[in-house]
Parts: sequence; C-alpha cells; structure tokens
Amino acid sequence: MLGLWAGAAQAAIEVPVTWLRQEVAHPPVLSNLDEIPQDEGRAGAELGRDDNATTGRFLGHDYALETVSVPEGGDLEAAARAALARGGLLILDAPEDAVLAVADMAEAQGALLFNAAAPGARLRGADCRANLMHTIPSTAMRTDALAQFLVQRRWDDLALIAGQRPEDIDYAEALRGSLAKFGLQLRAERDWLDDADIRRNAGQEVPVFTQALPDHDVLLVADEAGDFARYIAYNAWTPRPLAGSEGLQAVAWAPVVEAWGAAQLQSRFEELAGRTMRPRDYAAWAAMRAIGEAVTRTGSVDPEVLRDFLLGPDFELGGFLGSPLSFRSWDGQMRQPIPLVTERAVVATAPLEGFLHPVSEMDTLGTDAPESLCAAFEEKS
Repeated sequence: MLGLWAGAAQAAIEVPVTWLRQEVAHPPVLSNLDEIPQDEGRAGAELGRDDNATTGRFLGHDYALETVSVPEGGDLEAAARAALARGGLLILDAPEDAVLAVADMAEAQGALLFNAAAPGARLRGADCRANLMHTIPSTAMRTDALAQFLVQRRWDDLALIAGQRPEDIDYAEALRGSLAKFGLQLRAERDWLDDADIRRNAGQEVPVFTQALPDHDVLLVADEAGDFARYIAYNAWTPRPLAGSEGLQAVAWAPVVEAWGAAQLQSRFEELAGRTMRPRDYAAWAAMRAIGEAVTRTGSVDPEVLRDFLLGPDFELGGFLGSPLSFRSWDGQMRQPIPLVTERAVVATAPLEGFLHPVSEMDTLGTDAPESLCAAFEEKS
C-alpha cells in the first residue's frame, strides 16, 4: 500500500481548466416561463470537476476549475489570454463568432479548446480549427435524429413553420438537410410573423395561420428561442403531432433521461446546482470528463498529447446515454446518442435501429467523414 501511495505522489499532476463564458443578450420572447439559469454550463463543468476528482485523488491528479464570465460587450479575448496563461485547457460557452476568435488567437494555437455551446455547422465545417473540439451536439445531429424517427414511423407528409430569428433559420436549414438526407421532403413551409399578441389570441390566430397548410402527418416547428411554438400546440387547424423545437424534441440532454445510470447523474447535478441539468450543462460536464479521462489514461496535461488521445481509437467516455461517447477524427465533434423527448418522457434515442453505418451507427447523426468540409483535422490527424 505504501508503494502505491508513493507512486501516486511521484505522478502528481496539476490540471488547470478554465470554463469561459461570453454573456449575450437574449431577445424578448412571448413567454417568461423559461428562465435561463445564471449558472447554466458552469454547473455542468463543476460537476465534471468533482467527478474527475474522484479518480484523480488516487492518482495524484489535482483538477482546478476556474470559472470566468465576461459581460456582454466585454473583452473575451483578454479573458481567454489570461486563462491560457494559467493552462492550455479551455471550455468555451460562447457564440460561434466568439469561439472562432478565441481559437484563432496566437496564444491558443498550442491549447485545447472545447466548444460547449455553439451548435452551428460552420465551426465543424469550413471554419473548423485543429485546436477546437465540440461537446455540444451540432444542430444537424439533432435534426438527423428527428428525421430518423419520422422515417421509422413512416410519417413522410410534413409541414414546417419557421421563426425568423437567426437560430430558427439555422435550425430550419439543418432540418431541411436532414429530411433530404433520409429521403423525406416538406409539403409546405410557412414563416412565422410576429404581428399578433399570440398569448391572448392563440385560439383565433393559429387556426387561421395554419389553415392553408396541406394535410400532413406531423407539423414541424423551428423556434429555438422557445418563442411562439408553444402556442401552436392544440391550436393548429389540423390536429397533428408537433415536433422540432416543440413537442417531440431531439436534445443533447433532458430531465426525463433516466436510463443507463442517468438518474444518478441527474440527482448528483440537482444536489450541486439545485435545478435540473440542461444541454449546455451536459456539454460542459462531458468536456470536463473528457479531459479527466484523457489525463488519467495518458498521465499528461500537455494539450497536444490529450488531443491525440481524444481523437484516437482508445478514447471512450461513459455518458449515461446507452453508448460510449467518442470524438470524430475529421472535425472534433463528440459522437453521442440523441434522446428524442417530450416534456415528460423519452420517446426514443437515436441512432435508431435500422440506420446502419460501416464504422459507427452514431455517425449517421450529423456530418460523416465523406461529407466533411473540415480541412484542419486532416492536416493534424
């Protein structure tokens, strides 16, 4: 026993990690029911640190988490520079442009960054960076999961109502791509226009708005801000299931995920944060746990060593979703199952049975290697 403790002491490693957020202004929405927690993302990183410490204390690995939140309009790059001076491991909770700006900093070129909030295709495609990994699922992974479910149910007459906020437009674009990928198509589309007090008049406005849609199996909605779609349910002219940003949703994580030991993770998170775990919490937790697994397996805190291990065939992370998590070598995106949920239950978990892939069924979700526009990982991997 004494020899084991002596070995652990010799292998002592300091693992400084910074969770760095750029605060943004959230546009007003029709409902005030959904408050955004002040500690969203940060609480997930803190739980990941605590989980890493469970193993780390036996190996002499000390995980230190610094959490930094930059006010709206503040200098994120200055904060990133200070964080990188403490160590080369950053978990970023920031919009797409801000993530890219940090990844392109001279000080970040030898660092390892984790994108835990920005789901757009750009950071995983033409503007990918070799020092940037992604633990938040891409929008395309979520819309692919939904499209697989529609195919499996043989619901192929589809209509779409799309909001006009940037995130709604991005979601609708990804959804169209997913439907085409799996052999589905939209029968009709309508843009949502903010020209009525829908809270008061949903029973009058929504039937009129949806009356012109042709008959359909499912009504899809692109409303990522959670603005209007809640008022579509039960008010549409034709009574059909709702899916997309409301109704049946494909998500990274939800409170209703309980199988495969997830209930334990949920309870530990609630004990820490006093609330339920949200997708950005899960993404930050996964980033922190990926760092911990890589440090444990390599005995190193060097970002390049950790990156090579994370992108290699030996990395797996138990993510409480039924299949191990890993990273795609062509764009740094974390592979993960995608739960399809309603407010009160998990309906299915993608990839669904019957959607096959020569390497991993999880690569049926999102951008596969032959489709990737990312050149940076080809150069580094």
